[in-house]
Amino acid sequence: MPMPISIEYDHLQDLLKTSWAAQRRVVTVGGKANTEGWELGFHSHTKAQLLLVLSGVVTCEVEPGIWLVPPGSALFIAGGLSHRLAIAGEVSTYVTLVSAEAARPLPSKCCTITVTPLLRALIVRSAEFPMDGDQTATESHVSELLLSELAAADTGDLHLPMPSDPRLRAIFVGIMANPAERGTIETWARQSGLGQRTLERLILSETGLSFGRWRQQLNILLALRWMAEGKTVQQVAFDLGYESVGSFITMFRKMLGSSPGRYMSARSDWH
Repeated sequence: MPMPISIEYDHLQDLLKTSWAAQRRVVTVGGKANTEGWELGFHSHTKAQLLLVLSGVVTCEVEPGIWLVPPGSALFIAGGLSHRLAIAGEVSTYVTLVSAEAARPLPSKCCTITVTPLLRALIVRSAEFPMDGDQTATESHVSELLLSELAAADTGDLHLPMPSDPRLRAIFVGIMANPAERGTIETWARQSGLGQRTLERLILSETGLSFGRWRQQLNILLALRWMAEGKTVQQVAFDLGYESVGSFITMFRKMLGSSPGRYMSARSDWH
C-alpha cells in the first residue's frame, strides 16, 4: 500500500484547512509528519472525519469517553461532535472528510472502525483526487463505494468510557494519573467516602463496566500508546504496576487475542 508522503507538520495543517473548505462530498488528505506529543484541544466541525492511522497512535476524547486508534485502525468522528486529539509517535495517516449530507447514513457518534482491505484501498485512491472541481466518473464511483464500505464497517472497542459523576470521575482521573498504583475498589471506596457496593453500582451505571474491566481497558489503551512511543513490553508491565511481565501478557492476550509483541508486529506491517 502506498504510504503518505513525508511533509512538514505546518504543511499538513494547511492541507487539512484547505480540505475543510472543499465542496466535494468526500475529500482525503494523506501525510506523514513528526507530530510527537502534539495535541489539539476541544473543537468541532460540520464535516464527519475518518482518520486511518498507519503509524503512531491517535487518541481522541469525546464526552463521555476516550478512543484510541493504533496503527492499522481508523477512527470515525461524526460531524458536530466536540473532540480533542493527541498523537503519540511519528504519525502517518490518511484523513477523509465527509460532507454533512453524505454522512447521514454513517454513525452519529465517535467510534473506531475495522478497516477492510477494500476500504483501505478506497481511502488511498481517493487521496489522489483533487479536492474541488467536477468529478470524473471514476472519482465519483470511488467516493460512493468508500461511503458504502464505511457505512457497512464493523466498529471496534478500544474505548474507555468516562463517568460524568464528579466523585467517580475524580477516582478515575486519579487512577489514570498513576496507573501503577494498584488500589482495590475497597481502597477507592474508603477514600471517596462511598460504600463499596454503592461505588460498584455507580461505576456500572456510569460506564457499563465493572471496576476491574474498566481498569483493564485503561491498561490496554495505555499499553498501546506507550509501545507506539517505543517502550518495551517489560517497561509497560512495570509502569502499569504488574508484578510480572507474564501477568501483563496474559491480560493483554485475553483482551485483544494476541500477545503485545505479536499485536504490535502485525501492525508494523502497515509501514
